[in-house]
This record gives sequence, structure tokens and C-alpha cells, in this order.
Amino acid sequence: MSPAQPWRNSRWGTPLATALAMLLALAVFAGSEWTYQRALDSLFSMGGRDNARTAVQTVMRRLLDIETAQRGYLLTGRAQYLAPYTAAETDMAHAINRLREHHRSDPELLKLVDALEQRVLEKASEVAETISLYNEGQHDSWRGLLLTDIGREKMESARRIADVLLVTEDRRVASERAEIYRTLEAGRVGVHGLTLLSLLAYVFFLRKNAALQASQIAHARHLQAERDSLEHQVRLRTEELALLNLSLQELRDGERSGLARALHDELGALLTAAKLDLTRLRHALPAPGSEITARLHHLGATLDQGIDMKRQLMESLVPASLHNLGLSAAIEQRAREFERETGVPIGLDLQAVDADEPTRQALFAVVQGALSNVERHAGASEVVLSLATVDGEFVLTLTDNGRGYAGHPGSASALGLKNLRHRIESLGGRFSAASAPGKGTRVQARLPATGPMDRALGARATTPR
Repeated sequence: MSPAQPWRNSRWGTPLATALAMLLALAVFAGSEWTYQRALDSLFSMGGRDNARTAVQTVMRRLLDIETAQRGYLLTGRAQYLAPYTAAETDMAHAINRLREHHRSDPELLKLVDALEQRVLEKASEVAETISLYNEGQHDSWRGLLLTDIGREKMESARRIADVLLVTEDRRVASERAEIYRTLEAGRVGVHGLTLLSLLAYVFFLRKNAALQASQIAHARHLQAERDSLEHQVRLRTEELALLNLSLQELRDGERSGLARALHDELGALLTAAKLDLTRLRHALPAPGSEITARLHHLGATLDQGIDMKRQLMESLVPASLHNLGLSAAIEQRAREFERETGVPIGLDLQAVDADEPTRQALFAVVQGALSNVERHAGASEVVLSLATVDGEFVLTLTDNGRGYAGHPGSASALGLKNLRHRIESLGGRFSAASAPGKGTRVQARLPATGPMDRALGARATTPR
């Protein structure tokens, strides 16, 4: 799989996963709401049917209360037996109204409710007639009416109608209960199905997530491999540039030494020969005139100037003291020249070191560059310069109490220090420059106390990576 493939897949994978999650959530919501509404409707309907059953039972119970009150009153003549009779009429009227309201949408059952009401009224009329005859003292009449079984027939007819209503309600309650069971079963199946879909979706998500993570890991490894390859190439190029810089520096130092030797051997010989010829010419002329004497004197002064200029050029190319007396003596001589030119005292702590030619030239270049920066930019009143061998390294340190610098990359002092850093690091050494505005500057160079071949190998080993 290519490193870019998981990102292309994720463009479609994320919306697809979001859509599936939303559909699944919508299905769960819709299923739960449907189950709840169906169960709620069934329970509401069952509640209405229970009320209807209770109303039918109330009617029949109140009919029995009326009949019981009638018989108790006729047997005892006590008025307290008529209390249930009086209350039953109101209860039966309310129960009949509830039945009529419950069955208002079912014409057949509404007819049964009307028939039940008619039987109730007839039974109540029969009871009221017997009580009225009893109150009027017509005992034979109420006994005859009671023995005709008219009341029992009305009661049986009302009971049959009530049984039909109760059986109908029982059957419908059973149907509603079965509907609730089916709804619950459907809800259970739906929940199980949605749970299974959720598990499948979760497994799908885990697989996709694992695949995406594996792709990202592969992508990261690919990027790391490319980064390592680039860093390796940069390291190789840096090492090559460091070696090239070292070679160029050595070549430049060799050319400077060759030019200095040419100035000393050839130009020096020519100027010395001219000086000797001028001396012979003076002795050869017996009595030169004033004009010739002046010309000879001017020619001698010009030759002396040429010799001095040759000596200065040689010193600027390769200091004679560095080549003849060593690094410490050359640094001391340069420090004294700095004191004479600037009037700034230099505290010296120089140890004798045994260094090869490239090391001496590099460390002396650091001294010249650092003192040049002090002279041109620092405005210091004191400079401290030290040279020592510490832990197998030549350590050169120069500190001043000048104004310091902010390290701006474009400043002349920063560029000069950067050149010195490259020269020291090309020899396998370390260079540091610490400064802050108003706090002076501290420059330090460290070079290994090894031979030229070892130093070249050290330059490769210490190249920044």
C-alpha cells in the first residue's frame, strides 16, 4: 500500500462511517419509538376495556343490591334496607354512560348497552312498583307481582347481556395483550438485530481503524526512511564540503607560503642587489654633484621602502615569527602590536604548544580575527588572551569587556566569526563565541593536538550530523 493511499481512503471512509452511524442511531430511535407507541396504545386500550368491564360489573352488582334491598324491605319493612336501592340508581346511570362512551364507535356493542340499560330500567321499575304497593298496604298485589318471576326474568336477561359484554371485552383484552406480546417480541428482535448490527459496525470500524493505523505507521516509516536517507546524504555532503574546505584552506595557506617565499627569495634578492649596486655606485663616483647625490639618496630611500613593503607583505601572508619562533611567540608579538596601535592592554597567559603548521595558522588566524573585531567594533578597555593544552586539545580563549553584539547575522563581526568557525571546524575542532550587548565577548577555539592525517579524520568524525 502506498503511503498516500490511507489518506485517499479516509476522504470517503469518514463520511461513510458517519452516515452508517447516523442511520444506525436513527434505526435504534425509530425502533424504540415504534415499540413504545404500540405498547402505549395497547396499554391505553386495555385500560379502557378494564374500565368497561368494571362498568358492566358495577351495573350487575348494583342490580343485585337493588334486588337485595327490595327483599330486605319487603320482609322487614325497615327503611334502612332501601339505602342501597337509592344509591344504586345513580351508580348504574354513570356506569351505563361509561359503557356508551366506550362503545360509541361499535354499533353492535352499543345496541347491547342500550338493551342492558333497558333491562336495568325495567328491573328498577319492577322493584319500584313492589315497594310502592308495599307502602300502600296492598300486600297481596306486591306478593303476586313478586311471584310472577318478572323480576327474575329481567335479571337473567340483564345478566346475559352483561356476560356478552364481558366476554367481548375479555376477548379484546386478550387480543390487546397478545398484541403487546408481539410488540415486545418485535422490539426484542429489533434490539437484538440492531445490537448485532452495532457489533458488526464496531468490528468494521476496528478493522478500518487498524488498517488506517497500519497505513499511517507504514507512511511514517516511509517518511522516516526518506528523512534518514536525506540526512545521510546531507551528512555526506557536509563531510565532503568540510574536507573540501580543509583542502582549500591548506591550498590557500600553501599558496600564501609560496608567495611569501617568492617575495623573500626573488623580490628580496632583487631589492638587495639593487641596494648593493647603489652602494657601489656611490663609491664609484669620485665627487658627485648635489643633484646626483640627492638622486642617489632618494633612490636609496625608495629601495628601503620597497624592502619594508616586502617585509610587511611577507608578515601579512605568513608571519615570520609564527614560522620561526612558534605559535606562542607569534601571538605575543601580535598582542604587543595591538597594544601599541590601540592602547588597550592585553593580559596574556600563553603556554608553549607543539602544534603542526595548519593548527598554528588556524589558531593565529583566530587571534588576528578576534583582535580585529575588538579594534573595530568592541570599544573595549581590557582584553585577556590565553593559550593552553587541555585534555589533548589546544584551547585558545580571548575575552574583552567591550560593548558586545547582538549576533545579527549580517553584521561584520558575526560574518568574521562565522568564517573563523568554519576554519576551526574544518580541522575537526570546536569554535564558540558568546556575547551580549554591554557584556563583552568571549571567543574560544579548540583543536585536537594531533597530526594532519588524524585531524582530517577528526574533521569527518566531528562534522555536524
